[in-house]
Amino acid sequence: MAEEEKSGEPVKENSELQVMKDLVDELYNFRDCYFEAHSVEEAGSKQSDVAQEIQKTLKKLEEKEDHFKHKAEFLLQKGRCLNVAPDFSHVAEECLSKAVKLEPGLVEGWNTLGEQYWKKGDLMGAKNCFTGALQQSKNKVSLRNLSMVLRQSPAADSDKHGKQVMDSVDMARQAVQLDVTDGTSWYILGNAYVSLFFTCGQNPQLSQQALSAYTQSEKVDRAASSYPELHFNRATLFQYEEMFGSALGGYSRAAALDPGWEEPPEREKQLLVYLGKVTEHVQSKGKVKARRLRTMLSNLNTSALGPCSSPQFRSQTGRVGSLEPRTLSSLTHGHNAGMAALGKVVFSLASEGRMAFTFGMVDSEESCIVVMVYNTANSWGVLIGDTVVIPEPQVKRNSITHKDESFDFRSIRVDSPLLLIVNGKKQNVQSQIAASVSYKPQSE
Repeated sequence: MAEEEKSGEPVKENSELQVMKDLVDELYNFRDCYFEAHSVEEAGSKQSDVAQEIQKTLKKLEEKEDHFKHKAEFLLQKGRCLNVAPDFSHVAEECLSKAVKLEPGLVEGWNTLGEQYWKKGDLMGAKNCFTGALQQSKNKVSLRNLSMVLRQSPAADSDKHGKQVMDSVDMARQAVQLDVTDGTSWYILGNAYVSLFFTCGQNPQLSQQALSAYTQSEKVDRAASSYPELHFNRATLFQYEEMFGSALGGYSRAAALDPGWEEPPEREKQLLVYLGKVTEHVQSKGKVKARRLRTMLSNLNTSALGPCSSPQFRSQTGRVGSLEPRTLSSLTHGHNAGMAALGKVVFSLASEGRMAFTFGMVDSEESCIVVMVYNTANSWGVLIGDTVVIPEPQVKRNSITHKDESFDFRSIRVDSPLLLIVNGKKQNVQSQIAASVSYKPQSE
């Protein structure tokens, strides 16, 4: 009889440990799927509601602590419970460190400990944990966490940073391949593509891959559509791609899902102010008085085309031949091959808080258009009265409505100041610097 009781003891222990694991799994589910049970209007309560659930779960675990405190599985669950909170926890770090010492093959222990180091700001410690977990077994959590760590880790130079970002994309891809139904892995792959887009030459294909990964994240996982960071990061990319309505919607959604996060409403407000200024300046032609405008335009002629008038001129698309100057009204939407827009600068907006140096130019017919120039050095700009030629302009009609505000204007996108001819001259190489934008690096 005594023997039966002894053999029954581990079974009872295992079932109790399973109950504890289920409790902590429920806690993660409560946090990650909060908006499946609550409305977005309750977003302001999420943090305190999650904190309450952490305390309730912790209390239940601690009731069993005397019996289980030397068991790796118990220490893992206590560490996981505390890891649900957004901030670093000394107690979680202690529990998880003990758990992996007791059971070095505990992959989930290494991953959760790595997340604690990440929260503490110890990127090398985090990287070691995730790498260690991968040595035990190839798993999606270690791969996607390593993807994030690689992007955030300092690098000796831009080449090394570029290599880290490419490796981070590879890690995120592998995580997705292990489980194509995991929304978090797709989301982190989206972030990796955003980093690669801005690090390695802004290839439009990478931007599309980022947007596709974000879309897939929401498609396979309902909870992913409630990640404020997903909406914020995608909005950052939308803004760079001049999809302003989508950007405003994304910032607004991120702000609604996390009312305590200051950056999304700030970005939304900045973009609204920017679009308001652009619209107003275009309509007023930079408030340049009619007489001054006529004087400025009186010396606008084809001699300003500079190198564009040469039969040897090579455009960005590789086309060789002189360009034909066209009025703004005659330019079609999209790419205008073989043509050049020619005008005088009537206003400019600094790029603080935004992604492009923006100016307005007026042509011989006194039509005004907005020009958005990307990847400009801080020292670069154009002055009112400068003559600007834009070879083969990319023209777009912007029509945006957001929260009862509407904006309507035509614009030309220029990916580098090196593509412009200002006062008859090409711009020097110092006028260009790669764009850098801030996005939220993680969802955990």
